[in-house]
This record gives sequence, structure tokens and C-alpha cells, in this order.
Amino acid sequence: MQKKSKALLGLASAFVMSSALPNLAKADQLTLCWAAWDPANALVELSKDFTAKTGTEMKFEFVPWTSYADRFLNELNSHGKLCDLIIGDSQWIGGSAENGHYVKLNDFFDKEGIKMDDFVPATVVGYSEWPKNTPNYWALPAMGDVVGWTYRKDWFERPELQKEFKEKYGRELAAPKTYDELKEIAEFFQKREIDGKTVYGASIYTERGSEGITMGVTNVLYDWGFQYDNPDKPYEMEGFVNSPDAVKGLEFYKALYDCCTPPGSSNVYMVESADAFKSGQVAMQMNFAFTWPGLYKDEKVGGDKIGFFPNPAEKKHFAQLGGQGISVVSYSDKKDAALQYIKWFAQPDVQAKWWQLGGYSCLKSVVNAPDFASSQPYAQAFLDSMAIVKDFWAEPSYATLLQDMQKLVHNYVVAGNGTAQEALDGLVKDWTEVFEDDGKI
Repeated sequence: MQKKSKALLGLASAFVMSSALPNLAKADQLTLCWAAWDPANALVELSKDFTAKTGTEMKFEFVPWTSYADRFLNELNSHGKLCDLIIGDSQWIGGSAENGHYVKLNDFFDKEGIKMDDFVPATVVGYSEWPKNTPNYWALPAMGDVVGWTYRKDWFERPELQKEFKEKYGRELAAPKTYDELKEIAEFFQKREIDGKTVYGASIYTERGSEGITMGVTNVLYDWGFQYDNPDKPYEMEGFVNSPDAVKGLEFYKALYDCCTPPGSSNVYMVESADAFKSGQVAMQMNFAFTWPGLYKDEKVGGDKIGFFPNPAEKKHFAQLGGQGISVVSYSDKKDAALQYIKWFAQPDVQAKWWQLGGYSCLKSVVNAPDFASSQPYAQAFLDSMAIVKDFWAEPSYATLLQDMQKLVHNYVVAGNGTAQEALDGLVKDWTEVFEDDGKI
């Protein structure tokens, strides 16, 4: 997801293919478009096996997250032919389906025996379906991702800190189970001196320009009871978006920002949060799971020094879904060959290697394998997190909906303007106007 005007939207170490891919549609080269990040590098390595098997060279167009949505939504809306395959964000599904950007995959899945029941249900809903909760598929789940937390396990295990914390709070200093516990821990570490350095409680998402603060605050809002609309009456938002519990959740996020973040935390997203952790500034940090492999390998804060935990609970228990599905671009001249890449990518042995290389597979046979939870130190936290995911709007007008939330929440949480009630009341007003323009209400 990125800021976008509404107008622009209209596990083996040795790898062996289970079988040859029959009747492959031939193409000299396919171009796959995605964001520039560590999982993309893993996909380049994985795709060498596809080239070895088929003779089709893979070209990759990767752009930074800051320009990812602008670059590729422009490409799709202009009916460009750059991308044969695209790994698009979960929020793009509605607009890409309704505007004809993606090839509908139902017939292809049926023909090739690709069953969506073989994938983690939340990823099918989040990355593949439009309309949601209907068997209409526009992507194959490709990269599972979810907001979770890392913490300085080595700090938590220091006997003197454990003793002091237990005397103050009457419980062990350990990974928090609730947000109230998380805030207590953050307050405990805030401006504490550790190894001669002043440290802080937590790094949380606050970025205004794209999607950052929305991807952060929703983790708290969901757990306090915020809902996007009435479950029995779609697009009825009054009393759900701005319910008393939702207001309390937004107030908590601001309180956490005010009490327990490092100086200069007014514009934090994925990179900044990871950097705060890697530099030894914070005891805990909120971030998407894709950052965990790199943090675990970090010489200064990784290994035995780092721990992982899923988003805490409160009245309810959810975590903000990230991740993407892989789609065939309808404007490609190589759609048949692109479909064969998806067929190859969906194979269990390919998915197992995808996890091994640093991607996050969504295939049940991979994540439900008996040794998956012990395969990486962060694997269990990933499983626990993916079991509680919830996503932002995937409506064709998602970008406008996102801009509204970014503005109103940032103005309250970071800028300190108005009240939580006023922010959420304003969100109901703005979102109602969007759906009225769309003819939804």
C-alpha cells in the first residue's frame, strides 16, 4: 500500500522438483514486478529453479516500498506491458479485479488442480479473493506477512531487571500477553540506562505519508473492539468505527506513543522501527514479520539477544495482515507462460524451499509441517500471528480510505490535535462520503 489518489485506481536443503511441468507455454523471458526488499532477493534465488526447468529467463522489476504502489498502480492503470506477473499488495485486489488488471484464476486453478483449501484461509481471503469471502480468485497467496513484535530478550533476562520489575508489577518480566502488560514493560524501560546508554520502551508505527500509522494503530484498535462496519449491514460504520471501545483503543495508542517511544519517533515505519531496534535504542519494536530473519541474523541484537512475540491481546485478539498474492497481469502478451510460473510456484516442494530461503509460505503443507515451528526461532510467532490476522479495506477506493485514516489518526496521535472521539467521528464522515461516491451507500 502507498498513498495514491482515487483517480489512479479505476523444507529440504536440497531441492528436487516433484515432477516436470508438462505442456509448458514457452516464453523467452517473463518480468515479475514487486517491492525491493529481502524476500524479493529470496525469490530471485528461488526462480533460478524455474528457469532451469523451463528455459524461461526471469527478469525482475523491484522498486522501493516508498514508490511501490505509485509505480505499479500507474503501470496497471495505464494498461502497461512491463509486468507479466505482479506481487501486488492485499489492498489492490478489489480495484485490480473490478478494473480488469488481473487475470481471474479460477479456471486455471481448476484445470491444474491448484486448490485454495491447501493455503492458510486468512491468506486466501486477504490476498486472493474479490469480493471477499467468495470463491473468486485473482492471485495465489505468495508472501505471508503480519505485524508482530521483537524484544531484547537479553535485557529481559537480566536478574537485576527481573527482580526490580517483579517488585514493581508483581509478575515476571517476560514477553507481554496483553497491551496493558506491554505498556508497563515499555514504561519500565523508558529512559533507563543499560550498558551506559539511555534506552527507550518501544518503537511503534507513526508514519504519515503512506500507510505506516494505519498499519500500526489498527493492531490496537482491533484488540479494543474497532470494526470497519456493521457485520450485518455492510458500510454502516456509525457506532463501529467510532465505538466507545474503539475510542479507548486510539487513546491507548497515543498514550503509548507519548510515554514510551524514543525522541524523534513522529514518522516511523518499517525501516525506522527496525533501525531503532538494531541500534539498541528500544526494548521492543513493532514490525512486519518479514523483518525477523534479518534481525535474527544481526550481529549486535540478533541470535540469543532477540525474542519474538505475536501482537498482544486486550478485549479481542487480532493482528494487522500484511503480505501479498502473485497475479498474472491481464495486459501481458505472455499470460500463458506467466500462468505456468504460478503453477510452478504453487508446488509444495517449491513452497518449502521458499520458506527455507527467507520467504513466508502460505501453503498449509509447509506451515503445518511437524518441524515448522522449530525450523526458525521466529516460526512459532509467525504461526501464532497468522492465526489472528485482520486486514484493512480492500475496496477499489482503498487508497482514499487509507489517506483519510492516515491524516486523522496522525493528527491526533502524533500532532496532538483534538480527541480520539473527534478523530474517529471524522473517519466515519470521510469514509461515508467515499462509499456514497462509489454508490455503495
